[in-house]
Amino acid sequence: MNLYIDTSALIKLFVQETYSNEIRQSVENAELVATGLMTRAETAAGINRLARMNFLDESQRAMALNDFRQKWDDFHRIPITEQLVAHADLLTSQYLLRGYDAIHLACALTWQDLLNMPITLATFDKELRQAAQQSGIQVFL
Repeated sequence: MNLYIDTSALIKLFVQETYSNEIRQSVENAELVATGLMTRAETAAGINRLARMNFLDESQRAMALNDFRQKWDDFHRIPITEQLVAHADLLTSQYLLRGYDAIHLACALTWQDLLNMPITLATFDKELRQAAQQSGIQVFL
């Protein structure tokens, strides 16, 4: 399986949440794992947000960020190009997606086209999940 992982799923690799174990297992079993380049900033911001909301203490936040930053180079990263953003622009209207969800979907579709084989998208965002399914992408869980 080739796995595209969005921010909502990627955070679960570094912070124990519901479905963290399933995401970890899927990443371990995947042939390739990719995400959009912007996911680096989104994931760091998401981990910091969990600390602001008191779901993580300072040592958990620091450990999660450190683990994430060490693992970042293991992921294939889809570059955010003008063409990809233009595609995401169209996807926002087609599926009524938020901006970064459309970017994730455009990244996943681009990667699937580049690989010329099916991918699976891991997300815990309901709208992105539905749009991916309607686009012909398999979804995790």
